Amino acid sequence: MDSDVNTLAWAVLLLPLVVAATILLGLKRWSGLSALVSTGSALLTLVFCLFLAGDGNETVDTAAYPWVDLGEHLRLTIGFQLDALSRGMMLIVTSIGFLVHLFSLGYMKDDAGKSRYFAALSLFMFSMTGIVLADNFVMMFVFWELVGVSSYLLIGHWFEKPSAADAAKKAFLTNRIGDFGFMIGILLVWILTGSIYFEEIKAAVGGVGNLALLNIAVLCVFCGAVGKSAQLPLHVWLPDAMEGPTPVSALIHAATMVAAGVFMLARVIFLIEAADMAATVITWIGALTALAAALMALQQNDIKRILAYSTLSQLGYMVMAQGLGQVGSDAGMFHLYTHAFFKALLFLGAGAVIHACHHEQDIWKMGGLRKKLPITFWSFALGTAALIAVPFTSGFWSKEAILETALNENMTGPYILAMIVAFLTPFYMARLVIVAFFGPTRTKDADHAREVGPVMWVPLVLLAAMAVFSAYGFLSGPLLARGRADFGHLFSHFGLTAILSLTGLVAGVAAAVYLYRGKSKDPLHIPLFRDKFYIDELYLGLVRLFQDSVAAFLDFVDRYVIDPLVARFPAGLALTAGSFLRVFQAGNVQSYAFFFAIGVIALIFFLIL
Repeated sequence: MDSDVNTLAWAVLLLPLVVAATILLGLKRWSGLSALVSTGSALLTLVFCLFLAGDGNETVDTAAYPWVDLGEHLRLTIGFQLDALSRGMMLIVTSIGFLVHLFSLGYMKDDAGKSRYFAALSLFMFSMTGIVLADNFVMMFVFWELVGVSSYLLIGHWFEKPSAADAAKKAFLTNRIGDFGFMIGILLVWILTGSIYFEEIKAAVGGVGNLALLNIAVLCVFCGAVGKSAQLPLHVWLPDAMEGPTPVSALIHAATMVAAGVFMLARVIFLIEAADMAATVITWIGALTALAAALMALQQNDIKRILAYSTLSQLGYMVMAQGLGQVGSDAGMFHLYTHAFFKALLFLGAGAVIHACHHEQDIWKMGGLRKKLPITFWSFALGTAALIAVPFTSGFWSKEAILETALNENMTGPYILAMIVAFLTPFYMARLVIVAFFGPTRTKDADHAREVGPVMWVPLVLLAAMAVFSAYGFLSGPLLARGRADFGHLFSHFGLTAILSLTGLVAGVAAAVYLYRGKSKDPLHIPLFRDKFYIDELYLGLVRLFQDSVAAFLDFVDRYVIDPLVARFPAGLALTAGSFLRVFQAGNVQSYAFFFAIGVIALIFFLIL
């Protein structure tokens, strides 16, 4: 059985890479065939992952192939860690990936770069698969960087549009900041434990005596998650990533790139548990990100940006949970699992709305879409219900698991912030649904909207079912990565968490209905939230300040040091020497005789003295 599992694991990893290379090298001119091959490979990898997940949750050893051998100091291999965590995550990645591929067949039907798009999707699947299956830090880091490259290609797919090209560069460069810290963290962990393999680190971390350095190492590793999962202060790239095609937004925001950071923290939860100070920082960063992103979402009008800030907020929940230890990590992975389905549904639903409204994204230019797009509306409504944690939907169980853990771990501050978010999320999502789907149509594009075709609404229906039921045992069962909601425990007492959560849900929806029902423009005007706390402007000012300062200094050095000493001085010296020596090359015999006589006299004078 192990050999079969090993073969399946390698097939899951390499098939998307082979498809991406095949499209770029041989099928690029046949865009329709490229799309079908890429989508077929996504379906095949999903089937393979179902077999892997059905094999059980026990850890299975797979064949490891040598990569770098530096003797006793460092031996690197390419190998897999197939356990409950990786099996569940692989199922999420491949299922969401396949549905995004399927949706893209309709959404990108007439796109000029269709082949390039599907090749990049396959490359993205390969990169994310490598992160999930990696059994050591170095292999994970290599695929971590490949995810960055893939996201750059997908976000900047419409590179002719300056905003898309800028967004791709912003995402790539912002993540490099976090990845630099991640690389330092990997080196520190290697120094402290003598290994870069997760299982060996887990066995050795208890013997680390320098706890201060261990905390620093864990915080540096966390920097990678701050970049990939867009936590404060490196969150600024994620909303701009909406410039890519909407299916890309669903893929990045649901189960791949942004989930990579949370997954990485769950993989090394034993390090976080051993570093108390770092764990506290992780918890607070997650809680603050959840709150700040929810406040930003209140005043956004672009349907995709509202969902983008919602993703930031939910990722904050997941990261906060990773700082709460093993129980919190399980709850965070459970929320990652449910969130993958309902957030992919919401983004693909937004894509259907944008497609039906002739690429209009402003919710205040929509309205009345409930009757014109019935399938899209009801699926979007179910996704919204899961996101705002309506009882008995998947999002309710996973969010409650995180909040209960925070309360039990006595993390009062993060718990309060998370409860505020539990009110804000229903408010801004109800605002989106009321403005976009209810009331009269506000523009011709909205008035002419028609329901999308089956190739686009079938994924919505499937995801809608998962948004409601994915937390229940008959769907999750042994396939869920790690951590399940203890439904009996959540219902055994109607405690503080349940009271506050349901109060926030009802109050948030009621406030949104009161403020936005029948409105044609936003009654709230909060520039601080609309302009995202001016963090982007602050970064732009800092970049300009340092860039201009460095440019001015380099200009001074170039003008008054390099140019005179390196460029002009040698040239001037050569010119002066040439002018002087030219006097002795007059071509006149009398002059040569005169110079010869002077030379003889000078030589005699020198010898006499």
